[in-house]
Amino acid sequence: MTLRGLILFAHGARDPGWAAPLHDTVDRVRAEQPDRPVRLAFLEFLTPTLEEAGEDLVAQGCTDIEIVPLFLGAGGHVRKDLPARTATLQQRHPQVSWQLRPAVGESPRVIEAMALAALDPPSSPR
Repeated sequence: MTLRGLILFAHGARDPGWAAPLHDTVDRVRAEQPDRPVRLAFLEFLTPTLEEAGEDLVAQGCTDIEIVPLFLGAGGHVRKDLPARTATLQQRHPQVSWQLRPAVGESPRVIEAMALAALDPPSSPR
């Protein structure tokens, strides 16, 4: 049986409150697919790292792990850093299929959501 894990990978920030919408995203993913192991991971400043999240999913028995970059575009981190780090995980765990997906900002659904949000009337900041 194949256990499919999911890592949502974000940049990170010094202020932990910055990640609140990302944690909300993880909660929504888990609500949609409660049997699927999901981890949020960060490039820097916050934990866990991509490697820690990957190791956790492997320890849970995941044999197929998708990595979704929660970036608006495919800059250097998505084009260079993330593939290199994914390759390291692949070397450590060759029995696991590691699939790197495009940055979410390239999704037509995300582009549409950003356009709709831009057209919404202003609201009070968090």
